[in-house]
Amino acid sequence: MPIDIRALRYFVETVRLKSFTQAAASLFVTQSTISKMVRQLEDEIGQPLLIREGKQVQMTDVGRVVYERGQEALGVVHRLTLEVADLSSLGRGQLTVGIPPMANLFFSPAVSAFRQRYPNLDLNLAEHGGHMVEQQVASGELEVGATVLPRDSDLALATREFAKYPIWVAGSRKASWAKGKTVTLAALRDEPLLLLTEDFSLTRKLRQAFLEARIEPRVVAQSGHWEFLASMAAAGLGTTFLPQPLLSKLQLEDKLAVARLTEPTMDWALAHIWAQGRYQSHAARAWLSVCAEVLGA
Repeated sequence: MPIDIRALRYFVETVRLKSFTQAAASLFVTQSTISKMVRQLEDEIGQPLLIREGKQVQMTDVGRVVYERGQEALGVVHRLTLEVADLSSLGRGQLTVGIPPMANLFFSPAVSAFRQRYPNLDLNLAEHGGHMVEQQVASGELEVGATVLPRDSDLALATREFAKYPIWVAGSRKASWAKGKTVTLAALRDEPLLLLTEDFSLTRKLRQAFLEARIEPRVVAQSGHWEFLASMAAAGLGTTFLPQPLLSKLQLEDKLAVARLTEPTMDWALAHIWAQGRYQSHAARAWLSVCAEVLGA
């Protein structure tokens, strides 16, 4: 049963993003092209792979198997392409690095240094949640990436931490905790909370901390954009949690009260990741070397 690798790639991206529209935008094609290629794949398989429910898509049982094996197949194809292209060393080629959206501000100096040192290499940064970056690196779709620790321990990934910062609480100057320099998790028991979405490592760590403290958090809103959370906090809609370096990027200092989170203290740690024991291209090794030099280890 021959399978079109492009159709497989379009199907995997549609499932990952749970949307034909977002998959089309990610792959720079039209939505009709995505739909056509997924239908072609279904015809080749001989089974429906997706259940279309309005703008949402759900996998069938067969679709789940094709998705899991499709990720593996695409990883093999990607690694084959890399190894063949890598024979020409760093004279030309491309590298895609996966990074979490909240971590992108750290990489500007490394990107600048890399492009100056290797002007013929096409460097792309793919922004995805840390968990998705980990899966893509583990499957071989990406050679290297960055994530927020702790990472998924079930994946065979090498890890090198390069930054660690404390978590701070931010909210309205009228908040009950706003007069102190530190605030405990217990003091936020009755506060309305503004959290990042559940796919962010910081939110998972906070959920676990609340659980261990036997506190039911009052989550009133969630967003994947930390700037929006900070704006809502400044407007008095609730309290949010942000790593220290992100606070310095805000233009809301005169409107926000901030305090260091204690009991428990919590850190936001960033790390580079790559697959253990897998061939690594010259470009990937060069990227990690530049990052170690510019960002530290």
